[in-house]
Amino acid sequence: MNVPIKIFFTAVLAFVLASCSSNQATSTATAQPMNAGKQAPVFDLVDLEGNQHDLTEYAGKKVYVKFWASWCSICLAGMEELNTLAGEDTDFEVLTIVSPSSNAEKDSESFAKWFGGVENASNITVLLDEGGAVFEEYGVLAYPTSVYIGSDGVLVKSSPGHFSNAQIYESFESIQ
Repeated sequence: MNVPIKIFFTAVLAFVLASCSSNQATSTATAQPMNAGKQAPVFDLVDLEGNQHDLTEYAGKKVYVKFWASWCSICLAGMEELNTLAGEDTDFEVLTIVSPSSNAEKDSESFAKWFGGVENASNITVLLDEGGAVFEEYGVLAYPTSVYIGSDGVLVKSSPGHFSNAQIYESFESIQ
């Protein structure tokens, strides 16, 4: 076989091998998350019983987070419905976050004492965001605000206002 033909076949073989490895790298680099959006800011907060709740512990699960305040009349009007949701067997976790000593909220001790007297709230997990850092990371501007996080950790949706349990379920239908 003459030299030009050997060079030609060597070049073709090198091109084919380079193309295969290039396509593999491209397909890995362009793999899409299950949900559109950015990763939800991670938080590690304590609940009213002193238990730690790290968002990374919920990896692989969908999470509904309601940001609220004890002085918010809309929030309080929806507590019984939220308690029902938190007690149901859903395909998502239900968490709530308040910000003691921030945004006109009571301090932690006063809030815990007050919440202990709230009726129809036994299923609600309340996380304490001392100083409001998590509120700021999530861009909460109004109370209540609902946040929907996919099982891939992507913050899919954040909406101010009250939403019924039916609306919350409906939002999660399109979230993986």
